[in-house]
Amino acid sequence: MTVTVVDAGPRRVSRSVEVAAPAAELYALVADPRRHPELDGSGTVRGNIKAPAKLVVGSKFSTKMKMFGLPYRITSTVTALEPDRVVEWRHPVGHRWRWEFEPLSPALTRVTETFDYRDAGAIKNTLRYYERIGAKRANAAGIEATLARLRGRYTAR
Repeated sequence: MTVTVVDAGPRRVSRSVEVAAPAAELYALVADPRRHPELDGSGTVRGNIKAPAKLVVGSKFSTKMKMFGLPYRITSTVTALEPDRVVEWRHPVGHRWRWEFEPLSPALTRVTETFDYRDAGAIKNTLRYYERIGAKRANAAGIEATLARLRGRYTAR
C-alpha cells in the first residue's frame, strides 16, 4: 500500500493511504491536537500544544512550530468535526488542514489529509507568498511523510 495522490481541485493538496486500524481510533488520534507530534512527518510540529480536553467546532488550539529554522506558535480554529469521519482546522491566514476517515472494513480505513489554501487569499499577497515558498510542494511532501508514518504505526501491530 502506498500513499495516493488525490485530485481535490485547485489550491488543494491531498493524499490518501489505507491504514490497518478502525476509523474511530484514527479519528481519536487526529482529533486530539496534543497527539499531532506523533503524526507529523513534516518536522514542523514541535509540541507544547494547548487545547481543550475535547474539540468542538469553534475550539481553538495552539501549537509550537518551527519552519525555515524559525520557531513560532500558531493558534488554529476547528472548522469541521464529524465523529470518526472528519477533522478540520483553519490557520489564521486562512488555509485549512482536513483529515477524512473512510472505513473500508472494521479494521481498515482510508485516511485522506488535505492542505486547502483556497481561502488564504483574503490576506493580501498570501497566495503569492505560498507560491514563492513552495507551499504546495512542501506540504505534499509533508502529507506523504505523515501518512506513511501513520500507516507504519499500525503496520507494526
